[in-house]
Amino acid sequence: MKKIIIGARGSKLSLAYVSKVKNLILKSSKDMDIQVQVIKTSGDIHKDVKLSEIGGKNLFCKEIEENLLKQNIDIAVHSLKDMESEEHENLMIGAFIKRNDPRDILISNKIKKLSELNNKLNIGSSSKRRELQLKKINKNISVVNIRGNIDTRIKKIEEKKLDAIILAAAGVKSLNLENRISLTFETSDMLPAVGQGIIAVQCRKTDKLIIDIIQKINDKETSLCAIAERKMLKTIGGDCETAVGGLAEINNNNLKLKAQLFSDLGDESFDFELSGRDVDADYIGKSVGEKLLRLAGEKFKKK
Repeated sequence: MKKIIIGARGSKLSLAYVSKVKNLILKSSKDMDIQVQVIKTSGDIHKDVKLSEIGGKNLFCKEIEENLLKQNIDIAVHSLKDMESEEHENLMIGAFIKRNDPRDILISNKIKKLSELNNKLNIGSSSKRRELQLKKINKNISVVNIRGNIDTRIKKIEEKKLDAIILAAAGVKSLNLENRISLTFETSDMLPAVGQGIIAVQCRKTDKLIIDIIQKINDKETSLCAIAERKMLKTIGGDCETAVGGLAEINNNNLKLKAQLFSDLGDESFDFELSGRDVDADYIGKSVGEKLLRLAGEKFKKK
């Protein structure tokens, strides 16, 4: 029996993702002894500080990747949107799990529709992208920076410290909290983060046995969408402070990538979309990124 150790964060959401990956592996490859190792990341430890102040969103992945490189674990499970677009040279994403709902949602006891978003409300979010997209809907909305797991954020509404919070639909649904959703933003109102709703399964490039096992659970359509979105992000030189949204969708082998980049000052946004064959996902992503840079000109400084 092959023993495999999966490494991941210890949050409820992360463990729900691990459970999904574990079940998919057991379904596709028999005689596996799969164990889970919880790894505390810098992002989990420094919960009250803005990610940009302590090194960016990769702080949710760094320690897990280090354990993978040291061979303490065989597989790492991440939320794709937490990963840097530039991977470590010795690591690879061996599988992209079929995408969950990529949209953003609002949890609130007061707001049920877009027209109710007004300047008397305090809305919690840790994302610059979401903040600027909200301000396009209503420029006077007050956005409060919050971090922490989903339960902690919801508690701030119950304690009346916030009127609403914005989260990814995928995470809320994975924890069976759909009944808390009061408003779902269509992607035309709020384009999601690159990779939102996708679980990434990472391994060492040299571990052929593990690669063979996890490639069986790779969702081809999701992987092509992820390639296009991540290539766009890499092309613009995006980091955790970059306010950028991107979503690729496939219909009949045709991939359409929509992207939105905000200026460094946050007062302008640049939108572009491109369609092509899904097998050209990498080229589409690069082309969209280059076009966004041309549209933004000196108003966006490539990181």
